[in-house]
Amino acid sequence: MTDKKPGIIRRIFSFIGKIITGVRAIVGLLVFVFIVSIIAGMFGGDLQPIPERGALYLAPSGVLVDQKTYVDPLEQLLSQSGGRDSQTLVREVVEAIDSAAGDSRITHLVLDTDYMAGAGLSKLEEISSALLRFKKSEKPIIALGDNFNQPQYYLAAHADEIILNPMGMVTLTGFSYFGSYYKDALDKLKINVHIFRAGEFKSAVEPYMGNAMSPGVKQERQTLINSLWSSYRQKVESVRGLPEGAVDSFIGNLIPNLQQAQGDSAQLALNEGLVDMIAGRTQTLDYLNEVIPGSDGKFDYINLRGYLNNIRLAKLQGGVAKKHKVAVVVAKGSILDGEQPEGNVGGDTLASMLANVRDDENVKALVLRVDSPGGSAFASEIIRDALSAIRDQAIPVVISMGSVAASGGYWISTDADHVMALPTTITGSIGVYGIVPTVEESMAALGIYSDGVGTSGISGLMQLDRAMSPQAEAFFQSGVDGTYNRFLKLVANARDMTTDQVHELAQGRVWTGQQALQLGLIDELGDLKQAIEAAANLAGLDEYAVDYRRKPLNVYEQFLSEMNSNVSASLAGLGIDRQSSSWLRRQAKAILEPFRMLDTLNDPRGIYLHCEQCPR
Repeated sequence: MTDKKPGIIRRIFSFIGKIITGVRAIVGLLVFVFIVSIIAGMFGGDLQPIPERGALYLAPSGVLVDQKTYVDPLEQLLSQSGGRDSQTLVREVVEAIDSAAGDSRITHLVLDTDYMAGAGLSKLEEISSALLRFKKSEKPIIALGDNFNQPQYYLAAHADEIILNPMGMVTLTGFSYFGSYYKDALDKLKINVHIFRAGEFKSAVEPYMGNAMSPGVKQERQTLINSLWSSYRQKVESVRGLPEGAVDSFIGNLIPNLQQAQGDSAQLALNEGLVDMIAGRTQTLDYLNEVIPGSDGKFDYINLRGYLNNIRLAKLQGGVAKKHKVAVVVAKGSILDGEQPEGNVGGDTLASMLANVRDDENVKALVLRVDSPGGSAFASEIIRDALSAIRDQAIPVVISMGSVAASGGYWISTDADHVMALPTTITGSIGVYGIVPTVEESMAALGIYSDGVGTSGISGLMQLDRAMSPQAEAFFQSGVDGTYNRFLKLVANARDMTTDQVHELAQGRVWTGQQALQLGLIDELGDLKQAIEAAANLAGLDEYAVDYRRKPLNVYEQFLSEMNSNVSASLAGLGIDRQSSSWLRRQAKAILEPFRMLDTLNDPRGIYLHCEQCPR
């Protein structure tokens, strides 16, 4: 029995009903925006006033990064439940600390590391520099934590006082580098992995070549982590005032000393001088109320987000807009072809951003912050070419290397006027590789075979179910060698070396920033703040604004991004509980869904094949 087609009257009313539903959604959206705007104006943005005398409460959450990974604004909005961010921008932490140092209203800095999930050593170095600048103001820093892991303790060590929970511990273990190797597994699966590389130390392919790290790479990695660990322990011992070798002694004697302390790890940390006080949360709060000026017997404070909002608002209200700008663009993550969201480096995405910088007549200098282990050679060249076009416009380009600027990350750093890195930056890895797996033996084990004809030995080049021909192997290796030779020439031209000199430093070797400076692969050691100052000096700027560029957001993303950071706090400020706010978010999702559609309507003739009610 077939379904009867609805009559014309029914279809007309159905169409009218859909129009009414759409209008209702739009009206609901406008009401929702109006309400959220009021809430945001009253409570949003953590725009609590800065206390007349109080502390900056600095509690970075999640992973410390140069650029946050893109999250769909709607999903971010709907998932908020009063929780903390999964990432914190290093530059915002530095900005808050530097501002607080000269702010007479801020009398103390309270550093709470409990919510910090991790950070590269170079990220910690940048915050360390800001903390050391803050200490020159002679304002006390108090660090507190339930536990301190290695990144957390690196920052806490800068404090005048460190408070540890009685149930907590300071976990210092040293650095290590371990990975998985797959050769036996690939053999059992009868998968042939064809490796093509230029550079003896290009170790990314080693997991597919054997079951253990090669002796040469093992020695290189040991030297690298020894250098990084030396930087870590020297800084901790210096800022904490510990004798030389104290950190290694703590680790080396951990077991007997912990047994002697009857398993009390907090007491052991106190005995070893790693902390100053053992206190539970109530006792810690009482202590803060006692030592930090406050009202009603309680210490006053403002958090990171609230403080940044206040100082930025004050600059907008009281400052004069500076015409000249130093643009800062971040290249964070793996380098991939095409358009990519933040968190990865899209060749086309970043090239487009750089083109916008080049065309902005107010931008007088550029800082490219590179925090990338590399990736696509083609995408890397697209980015390098875009940087070259900026320099052709007589706009100085300064590279600021973050935690890692290696391989493709170094490739894109070659076309610059000045290259800076932190001592613990990992850079170099000037080498090239390619991997092509074939599964002809796996298929044969299942009784499946490939056969046919071609016009040449490489006509079936990418048929992975066939054995790779000698001609194909030569083809791939030639491509890798050609790219490596181009890499050597780029570096040689940039660093005023010969290709033979670069080859001696290359072959996939990795270096710390300190080593790279000695080898001539960079120009200077310095953090992002110093890189911005260097760019301004190259451009001859005395006064300038720092313009942090992001991938342009579409209408939908811009609308939601304005809302999503403050909705939870705003609802909480009105006394709306989590369950109620979840209900509101579900309603918001239905109301806001039409905005998502606006960014899909890009057909040049305005004709679409789209199923409105189909599941997604």
